[in-house]
Amino acid sequence: MDLSQEVLSAESRIRPHIRQTYLEFSPSLSRHGAQVYCKLENLQHTGSFKVRGALNKVLSLDETQRTRGVVAASTGNHGAAVAFSAHRVGARCIIFVPAATARGKLRLCERLGAEIRFAGDDCLQTEVIARSYAAENDLVYISPYNDPQVIGGQGTIAVELVRQLDRIDVVLAALGGGGMISGIATHLDAVCPGAEIIGCSPANSQVMIESVAAGAIVAAPSLPTLSDSTAGGIEPGAITFACCQRLVDRYVTVSEQEIAASLRSFVTEHHMLIEGAAAVALASLEKLRERWVGKNVVVIICGANITGDTLRELL
Repeated sequence: MDLSQEVLSAESRIRPHIRQTYLEFSPSLSRHGAQVYCKLENLQHTGSFKVRGALNKVLSLDETQRTRGVVAASTGNHGAAVAFSAHRVGARCIIFVPAATARGKLRLCERLGAEIRFAGDDCLQTEVIARSYAAENDLVYISPYNDPQVIGGQGTIAVELVRQLDRIDVVLAALGGGGMISGIATHLDAVCPGAEIIGCSPANSQVMIESVAAGAIVAAPSLPTLSDSTAGGIEPGAITFACCQRLVDRYVTVSEQEIAASLRSFVTEHHMLIEGAAAVALASLEKLRERWVGKNVVVIICGANITGDTLRELL
């Protein structure tokens, strides 16, 4: 599939259902000489960019597929996004979650009408179970990143950026499975090829970075991280791997201390909530700030979904 065309198709398909999020100039982040803008996906429906990809996938299904239902595996943003999207079109929705998942993390999915099923001991095992269940019951499985329609939906962030800013020199985005950065980079490569794309990961979980370095998807270990929405492994054969190889210009890793400091600073300076993955991109900006003096730099503030306990601890 032509991912560049899929981004444009997604733009027309999901536009009535999503918010064009603000692109906010940040005086505090621009203090070192770059013109820094924050793309506020923390203000998107469900508090995350993930709803773009999920909506594009669900809206691309035919009536029979919607009636049968959709399946996803997630403990957080992706599950909420799929539940929101299914609710919009009246589709049945089943979200598989690891057995130890706290019920409090699933409230939004349940409020949106999703059926929650506990299965597996970790995220990768739960994904395998969810995929198998979908295949056995003729349901559509919606991957958080390994799907052209999902990537196309995430790429609508870049469509908005081009409308909102005359010149884009640098974009920093959190990197997990690579769905968001693949979509953004695909569109900018077509319409703004000079833009530098920076993939940002916590040092504790940098599977895509290690995979790109190795030239193949690897089963690298992940340690606990504040950026829980980017943590974990990557499916064998994920289409995002080739996108990251070809389109991401530089990779950055940041420590847990750097993530925490950037999160606290953003909450203080901008007076709004963000999650750990968004702070990974902010911490990466801080690390490389001297490279971009005089340039227009966009930081994707990818989400706001942080638990109360984690926020209290950080603040």
